[in-house]
Amino acid sequence: MKKIIIFLVVILALFATLGIVTTMQKDEKLKATDNPYGTDKLEPATIDQLDDPNYQNIILPAQLNKKLEAKEDVAVYYFSPLCEHCQRTTPIVAPIAEEMGIDLVQYNLLEFEQGWNDYNIKATPTIVYYKNGVEQARIMGENDEATFKQWFENNGVN
Repeated sequence: MKKIIIFLVVILALFATLGIVTTMQKDEKLKATDNPYGTDKLEPATIDQLDDPNYQNIILPAQLNKKLEAKEDVAVYYFSPLCEHCQRTTPIVAPIAEEMGIDLVQYNLLEFEQGWNDYNIKATPTIVYYKNGVEQARIMGENDEATFKQWFENNGVN
């Protein structure tokens, strides 16, 4: 019985150590990268994307609301770091937007879940173009490069 208790204590100590090391690594990554979210309480999947060059144009809910209330034109890429379709789509869309001179802001629905309801998002990825603060067009799902380029062009996204 003593051996079992010692074994369990060792196992629990290993798990505790693993948890502490993981937390320390997360904190180090947050300190080492620019964090546009304004909080240290981020999901691990979001932390993993902080230094990804395709996820560097993050917009916060207050910033987006301000743009829409000011009746600005804005193209928003709604994504989730956990979405497999987003993981395949972002490396296609981000370079297209840059090449076309489009300021495609990125809204993280994992961190800001209210966005699902606030902007009527049904699935990720979704790109919505707001003209004068009002939704003009949207494209949902994983598409190829040509489809996204045509959508941007057809909808006058700039």
